[in-house]
Amino acid sequence: MLIEVLCSEWDQYELVDCGDRRKLERFGEVLVVRGEPRAWWRPRLPESAWNRAQAVHDERAWTFTPDCPREWTLELDGLRLLARFTETSKHIGVFPEQWPHWRAILESGGEGRLLNLFGYTGAASMVAAKAGFEVTHVDASKPALTWARRNQELSGLQDAPLRLILDDAGKFVARELRRGKRYEAILLDPPAFGRGPKKELWKVERQVSELLAQCRELLSEQARFLILTMYNTDASALMLRNLLSDALEGLGGTLDVGELALRQTGSDKILPRSLWGRWTA
Repeated sequence: MLIEVLCSEWDQYELVDCGDRRKLERFGEVLVVRGEPRAWWRPRLPESAWNRAQAVHDERAWTFTPDCPREWTLELDGLRLLARFTETSKHIGVFPEQWPHWRAILESGGEGRLLNLFGYTGAASMVAAKAGFEVTHVDASKPALTWARRNQELSGLQDAPLRLILDDAGKFVARELRRGKRYEAILLDPPAFGRGPKKELWKVERQVSELLAQCRELLSEQARFLILTMYNTDASALMLRNLLSDALEGLGGTLDVGELALRQTGSDKILPRSLWGRWTA
């Protein structure tokens, strides 16, 4: 079994340097420093290069230079995605390591219905809608859903078959099963821990197996793919393979697993960011 490493080639993003549990990144024209628990090695560039960052997150709060925008847009295959700093998170609304999945979705032909669970601010949903899928985007965070709606407007997808739904992923999937709904493609990007809109508790190690079993039932007879991404530091690609193999037993097709990563500019270092598993019919 091969564990495949997929790296972003998105021209709107650059991993300028990383090390000492930090990373120096470029989003569009904005330089950002954020914490990175997987970067155990030494940085390549001197501290003077890091000091050119316009925004720095110290795991408690952001600090900004006077010329730093608080929000700006990034281009993705004709789409426009809002990047923004918030007081409550070090994240800015987009995970560039997901670019290989966005490309795969865009190049898939986009036929049928796609369900995006834990859809966050909707980059994958926008790509899927552009590809031609009928998209159902589900997230338990009202601010994330508002952000996704803004991305939909910025990308000119107001008239696309794209539903943005505020709901707990497990409860939504259970209701779809009772309604007899089916999907040709499913994306899952569950957090390690979270709460639904009604304070429903989510712990991935306790609930992801059941959710995957339900998602298997949601796949139609014309199902094309299911993609699972996980950021848990305790997990492994082998664990994801076992999870998906168990949940999708008997469906045939192929199952691939690996890591999503970011390639550092001017270096042979590759920063691991998340795990992925993909079933393809």
